[in-house]
Amino acid sequence: MESYLKQEVECILKENILPYWIEKMEDHERGGFYGRITGNEILVPEAEKGAILNARILWTFSAAYRVLKNEEYLNAAQRAKDYLLKYFYDGEFGGVYWGLDCEGNPVDTKKQIYALGFAIYGLSEFNRATGDQEALDYAIKLFESIEEHSFDKEKNGYFEAFTREWGEIADMRLSEKDANERKTMNTHLHILEPYTNLYRVWKDERLKGQLKNLIEVFLDKILDPKSGHLNLFFDEDWNSRFNIVSYGHDIEASWLIHEAAIELGDAEILERVVPVIKRIAEAASEGYSLGNGMIYEMNVTDNHTDTDRHWWVQAEAVVGYANLYQHFEDEFALSKAIDCWEYIKNHLLDCKNGEWFWSVRADGVVNREDDKAGFWKCPYHNGRMCLELIERF
Repeated sequence: MESYLKQEVECILKENILPYWIEKMEDHERGGFYGRITGNEILVPEAEKGAILNARILWTFSAAYRVLKNEEYLNAAQRAKDYLLKYFYDGEFGGVYWGLDCEGNPVDTKKQIYALGFAIYGLSEFNRATGDQEALDYAIKLFESIEEHSFDKEKNGYFEAFTREWGEIADMRLSEKDANERKTMNTHLHILEPYTNLYRVWKDERLKGQLKNLIEVFLDKILDPKSGHLNLFFDEDWNSRFNIVSYGHDIEASWLIHEAAIELGDAEILERVVPVIKRIAEAASEGYSLGNGMIYEMNVTDNHTDTDRHWWVQAEAVVGYANLYQHFEDEFALSKAIDCWEYIKNHLLDCKNGEWFWSVRADGVVNREDDKAGFWKCPYHNGRMCLELIERF
């Protein structure tokens, strides 16, 4: 079954996902990549260009080149890297801008730590794939910015966001749906992820210490020991502020925390992590059902469940379950990974135009109102799913 899954996802990566971003999203007039294609396949060339989109494109095509050695993928990665350093990187204050207009001018200069994390993720992967020293140098600069401005030396963890000059900012949210809190699970997860990748190519002792600390933050601060889920929003003192379960983040964190512990090479940390990541994956499975993939989230406080099936949640479920099979020989987890993949193929894959739809609504109707490509809709979750299975199997 592993070889079947690997062959299928490699085909989808090469024929459905990556060509979409090369053929439809490269902006040959202004540089970089366009900011948006709607769910009805309409290009919006004047759309804002987001740091998250650009950095995730950089990671995806760098990783695809590293694994598959296709020069087309290297060219796309180079385009993303050049644009990131020329337009998104703030040469005066450090960090990256959150958003640019279609011409490359900054329109939102806040320093969202989540965005710096993804820039490190993309740049470190470009270095890993090519040996490019400039990419590594900038990844290290961004690491230094996070550690200098965001790390809470007194109470641990990382603060969410700052002004361009690294001052206090009133609205720290990643998006309108998020709570306006100083610390979040999501940002910590996407610092853990790039720090793991940066450590692969830069064996710095301070980075190693902060990576270990991040793993411990998840085990000691973010994990709800009663439910096995991850709490999402915290005040400065690590008090959990909202009781929301995000099934996709749970299953994604289960394998990213495990990956970080393996890469760290600390036997004691790995021994602590293994039972925890199994428990997180088990808790995430409360949102999974046979033949129907994994639902989005549940608000425990008001007992409301969002049963939409989002593209990224399904992709992370496949990887999370594949991770349990690979490392712990969990055959049931493999069956769930394959079942989620079948759901993706049958409901989210756009075989006519390429890429995947944003979601399937609770009533079973495909969501065409949200973007096919945009500020948050990138080739990262689905592209990474494919690359993870290719490398694991």
